[in-house]
Amino acid sequence: MQLTMDERKSDVLGAHPEKQKLKEDILRHIRVTLGNDPERPDRFSCYLGLAQCVRERLLDRWIDSQRALYDTQSKRVYFLSLEFLPGPFLRNYLISLGLEEAARQAVGELGIDLNDLEEEENDPGLGNGGLGRLASCYLDSMACCGVPGYGYGIHYDYGIFQQSLENGYQREQCDNWAQLGNPWDVQRRRHVFQVRYFGHTETYEDDQGRLRRRWTGGQSVNAMANDILIPGYGNKFVSNMRLWVAQSSREFELHDFNQGDYIGAVQAKVLSETISKVLYPSDEHESGKELRLKQQYFLVAATMADIMRRFKQQSSILADLPDNVAIQLNDTHPSIAVAELMRILVDDEGMGWDEAWSICGRTFAYTNHTVLPEALETWPVDLMSRLLPRHMEIIYEINNRFLEHVRREHPDEPHLPEKLSLIQDGPVKMVRMANLAIVGSHTVNGVAELHSRIIKEDLFNDFERVFPGRLQNVTNGITPRRWLYQANPNLSNLISSRIGSGWVRDLDQLTRLIPLADDEDFRKEWQASKLVNKQRLARYILRHTGIGVNPTTMFDVQVKRIHEYKRQLLNILHVITLYNRLRDPDGPPVTPRTVIFAGKAAPAYYQAKLIIKLINSVAATISADPAAYNKLRVVFLPNYCVSQAEKIVTAADLSEQISTAGFEASGTGNMKMSLNGALTIGTLDGANVEIMEEVGRENIFIFGLTADEVAETRQVGHDTWSYYHGNAELRQVLDMISNGFFSPEDPQLFRQIVDPLLYGGDFYLLLADYAAFVAAQEEVGRAFEDSDGWARMSILNTANMGKFSSDRSVMEYADRIWQAKTLVE
Repeated sequence: MQLTMDERKSDVLGAHPEKQKLKEDILRHIRVTLGNDPERPDRFSCYLGLAQCVRERLLDRWIDSQRALYDTQSKRVYFLSLEFLPGPFLRNYLISLGLEEAARQAVGELGIDLNDLEEEENDPGLGNGGLGRLASCYLDSMACCGVPGYGYGIHYDYGIFQQSLENGYQREQCDNWAQLGNPWDVQRRRHVFQVRYFGHTETYEDDQGRLRRRWTGGQSVNAMANDILIPGYGNKFVSNMRLWVAQSSREFELHDFNQGDYIGAVQAKVLSETISKVLYPSDEHESGKELRLKQQYFLVAATMADIMRRFKQQSSILADLPDNVAIQLNDTHPSIAVAELMRILVDDEGMGWDEAWSICGRTFAYTNHTVLPEALETWPVDLMSRLLPRHMEIIYEINNRFLEHVRREHPDEPHLPEKLSLIQDGPVKMVRMANLAIVGSHTVNGVAELHSRIIKEDLFNDFERVFPGRLQNVTNGITPRRWLYQANPNLSNLISSRIGSGWVRDLDQLTRLIPLADDEDFRKEWQASKLVNKQRLARYILRHTGIGVNPTTMFDVQVKRIHEYKRQLLNILHVITLYNRLRDPDGPPVTPRTVIFAGKAAPAYYQAKLIIKLINSVAATISADPAAYNKLRVVFLPNYCVSQAEKIVTAADLSEQISTAGFEASGTGNMKMSLNGALTIGTLDGANVEIMEEVGRENIFIFGLTADEVAETRQVGHDTWSYYHGNAELRQVLDMISNGFFSPEDPQLFRQIVDPLLYGGDFYLLLADYAAFVAAQEEVGRAFEDSDGWARMSILNTANMGKFSSDRSVMEYADRIWQAKTLVE
């Protein structure tokens, strides 16, 4: 099933053998599929024509792959995630098909540049941040490694939001990403499943005289399958993610329509279809909470129905389900699947509880993505009982049986059942969804070695005692196809020219670059490749913000969701420190930097949004001061997304991974930038620990309190004012922020940022880590001044990133958790 790899430069191959056929197919689709004149194709028509050509080639391979799955009776993996963040598809598809150069030549003959054509494709609004991007990396690796599996999610009409800046503040607009359609959608109108909500349960006697429970009445909505194809690189295996679209079970009420109530006639249809309208609707109000829970069950109910449909095509023996099906729950969002499978087996299939529970426990696995107890999802029992009454009964039954087991096995610990219970008592009883996922799964994994240690020793310590060995680790990874080969063609070509292209499928081969770190000519080529990427990003920044930046300065990058624990605020404190040094004629020298921020704050997260405002206010102040000219520039790039990330991570010199130790489960932005040769400044948090172990302590800048020291500091407390009075630079920075230096129009504006640090206990320990962070940044500046030494460290970072391929992660899941065999070598 191996492909002949396509070289990426036309001057190597000349005319690509597929060029003419591809060009003819593009023109045919412009005429036949789009109904446009192929004699005068515009850029958008050409994009859609090329997309149709790619789609039909992928569908041929998808059909062959599905036949192989049925022929081999392979165990299948179902990866359930409420979000995916795939990024634009076109170039990824072309690379996987070996048609990138053919497409470049074909559209070139039509007078269009392929790079311009790709700008016609919007980033799909199917996810928000690291969780969704990780899921997409795993689907890519499953296809590349030939793991027989599928992703399951929701086809949102609108993404999280489009972020813009207005006077430095974040503003949210509707992200109507698919307003012009999505050529990659494959609608499966025959795969429609009914999803029930509300109603009631009742007891009845079945044909064999047994008393049974059933769920009846209520409302229903249809879930229609919509596939987006996921091709493997270097093979002909194509899988898919199946995204569900909500459709009303009735188009409209004819009686109401005929009575003149036109709005009432379609009201039920509109309300039903809101389920797949928006990613993460606000849950500040009761209606928002209800919609979120509806979304989660919508995903789960449709997916479980589809899994059972496919399984029954292979076997009529339900006991064989765990041998044929592995279901991975990506975080707690789909964990209601545990109760849903029990409902199917007990209510629909008439199976006894014990046998059903055994099947359930051997089918599910759960990935935890947080170390914060408050981030573990819970739902009010009242809401669950009203919306999903049968599931609430099943959860209570699971809980009762589980707690009986705990009492029996741990009779000397009377408080243990309360800690482990699926139901949290209090003024408002809550269902603990993580506990449900842990009890109902055979394996629970963390996503970095430190994270997994924390959940074993702290977060889920009691579960580790009750279920020894159930909690494991699978360190996250990223796909090298998207994040190096596709995003960074200059560096990819340089690497392949020296060690071949095998690294694209086997990232461990990058270790062959290690000797080249001592090759002067190679270091110069490496630096030249980075400069090209920085120049590209500089043009992008100018185009999107109007700000000019110098690509010869250090590009100091922090791009991620805006959250207090990720400590963008600590970064801006350092920026102001540098600014003050530049303003002081006797201040120490400052290495020229361009500090680049990007990321979205949740619409209701006031403090995070105020931090964005502070960043932009500081940026404006520095930009207007001649003292900082050509020495310091700050940029906040709005609307961070995958396509923007591809431009940023490939141009970064310094990767800011500075979360409070013990708070970041893993992180993958750290991996992406290190893979592209950025050096990391970071705490010993998440995957930073493992990156340090791989690249070497001498090739990374580590600072700050460790996770254990953070916990100890929290326990004994710390005097925030001692940092303020003991560090003159810190005191000056905090005074400038709180006294309105960066907000003269509203001098009190940023006191709400400083007060929690000084008066509120500095929960994320910025003040405690400030001095160490500044010292580490001074070390960074000195290292960057030695451009040859920096290039050597950069090469060694890339060379030692093989562990962080999502191929390695997926194969660990396949071997240790899913027990799934691959279909390709």
